[in-house]
Amino acid sequence: MVRTLHRAPPPSTPARRPRHDAPETPAVGRAGAEAVRTWSLGKRFGRTEALRGVDLIVPRGVVFGYLGPNGAGKSTTIRIITGLIRPSAGGVAVLGQDVGQDRDAAQRLIGYLPGDFVAYQELTGEQYLRYLGALRGGVSWALVERLAERLDLGLRQRIGTLSHGNRQKVGIVQAFMHEPQLLVLDEPTSGLDPIVQREFLRLVREVRAEGRTVFLSSHVLSEVEAVADVVGILREGRLVVTDTIERLQHQALRRIDLVFAQPPPGDLLRGVPGVRDVRIDGRTAAVTVAGSTAELLRVAAPRGVENVVTHEADLGEIFLGWYERGGADDAP
Repeated sequence: MVRTLHRAPPPSTPARRPRHDAPETPAVGRAGAEAVRTWSLGKRFGRTEALRGVDLIVPRGVVFGYLGPNGAGKSTTIRIITGLIRPSAGGVAVLGQDVGQDRDAAQRLIGYLPGDFVAYQELTGEQYLRYLGALRGGVSWALVERLAERLDLGLRQRIGTLSHGNRQKVGIVQAFMHEPQLLVLDEPTSGLDPIVQREFLRLVREVRAEGRTVFLSSHVLSEVEAVADVVGILREGRLVVTDTIERLQHQALRRIDLVFAQPPPGDLLRGVPGVRDVRIDGRTAAVTVAGSTAELLRVAAPRGVENVVTHEADLGEIFLGWYERGGADDAP
């Protein structure tokens, strides 16, 4: 059964710029604290080390995408942030509240959708949501009805009779309905059809526009790319990078097809700084380059380039690149 997380009055401090490192003394209990901050966060399950020294900062007012393959430690991080399990090392603060020292105060600031959301099967959607609303000190039922309408969710059926997608909609409504300052969403679109997925992404953008924060973990990289301002990539329990999507795209390997009027100067192109690979096919040179393409184009232009086709890296390619490299030290 999903635990309910309650609500406290919202803070009014603006977001701070994301950083990959965290200081030794965390900024806890201050009005200007970030939405989420972890320091030296570690978690063991027996001999298995699920998290290893994770230092993470999530600014206020952003959508933060948390990425990693199965078993990387994403859900473990989320359960620690929401106070459902305790870390083996380090700590976490939510909007200035130390989760370890005052879990209840931190949970009042959070709306949480777990990756394995379950609810009371014998209750209708309305009964279940009214029950949670009462536990949270009251919610606007008009807001609940608007959320349900936007997600095409009927509230009069028993939850046990609903499809997986409709049960997931109930989970989304219960996370959003008390207008929390921090939404923590683990695989939120599981089972949703494309139309409802699109409406869900609109809800996420609206939360950000109101200055609230969304911590989003998803295997659907296209939806993270569509809404996230900042992403963190987790690999084997370690945070290998945290940065804006824009900067990650700029640093990522790019593919460019250069079409020449005559056979391409392959050796010349291979000598350009940042070029990782050059493949020649007729009059076309398919070039893989790290970072800026300005030098490549400067060298190629006088050699009779007739056409340039660029293939910008998407979030999936960025994720795979970082995961295969295994860490920031191997960045291009």
